[in-house]
Amino acid sequence: ERKAHDIGKGNFEFVRDDIRHTFDAGAEGVACKASGVLKYGHGTCYAKSHLLAALLRCSGIPAGFCYQRLADEGSPTGFVLHGLNAAFIGGPDKWVRLDARGNKPGVNVQFDLGSDMLAFTIDESLGEGEDPRIFPAPAGSVLRALAVNRSAEALSLNLPDRD
Repeated sequence: ERKAHDIGKGNFEFVRDDIRHTFDAGAEGVACKASGVLKYGHGTCYAKSHLLAALLRCSGIPAGFCYQRLADEGSPTGFVLHGLNAAFIGGPDKWVRLDARGNKPGVNVQFDLGSDMLAFTIDESLGEGEDPRIFPAPAGSVLRALAVNRSAEALSLNLPDRD
């Protein structure tokens, strides 16, 4: 269990700290696959979750995909999905949500097996919500958005709002 913890933490911190968030970095290209994120050195929350899942799975740690629906005034529907992961690291029957989105002012996410430490806090009064499910594959709406919108600017105008 200690080895899984150390491997999970190392992979998480690599994706969080060494892979820039596309929008924070002002980068242009849009990656979808883990290999693309490594090639570009940046990715959106979705792409970073794809890379983290791949790294964890290659290390023998079961990992899946999770989503939050967040209010966003710039979105046509008023909402966007935020992508993150869940990993089976914390002990027997213990899935832990991991958000490797990347830290910035107002976002300070650490690797914590004791609780879900996520980049964004849900505000139900705004209609936000967190899907409690752990998906084995990325949401189709996310994959479509990453495939169709090849620039960060285009993607920012067409972020998915539901899985």
